[in-house]
Amino acid sequence: MTASAPEPVVNVRIQTQDFDISSEIDALTRDRADIGAVVSFTGLCRDESGRLSALELEHYPGMAERAIRTIAEEAVKRFALTGITAIHRHGAIPPGGNIVLVVATAPHRQAAFDGASFLMDYLKTDAPFWKKEHLKAGGTGEWVSAKDADDKAKARWRRT
Repeated sequence: MTASAPEPVVNVRIQTQDFDISSEIDALTRDRADIGAVVSFTGLCRDESGRLSALELEHYPGMAERAIRTIAEEAVKRFALTGITAIHRHGAIPPGGNIVLVVATAPHRQAAFDGASFLMDYLKTDAPFWKKEHLKAGGTGEWVSAKDADDKAKARWRRT
């Protein structure tokens, strides 16, 4: 009699509070002997050459969680992940502060790398978030526009 593998874990959260990377990795790997690789990515707020006091992130509640969950579930299926966590913060985040965390676990390293990259590439382009700069000199800067490089990165995952 063989034991079946546990179901993959998909954790998606949007929150104002910071996250603890070690705790999130532990939550995905605890009591799992089928995991051979953990890949994490943490996105931080840049200070943009000292201009920013904060980056304000807004999202569409409910829609943003659903969009990220759909992408995360696709990553699990596509790369045979044992688990994936996506945490995206909203609100005002100071330079150096954590914005986003993606953790992917899999039996093998390439699947974990690919799963994390796939999710981040789609987060950058498809998740309904808006970013506005708050300037050290006072006032606000521009809403941050999407970048062509993000669309190009996502394009590599299209199935032909």
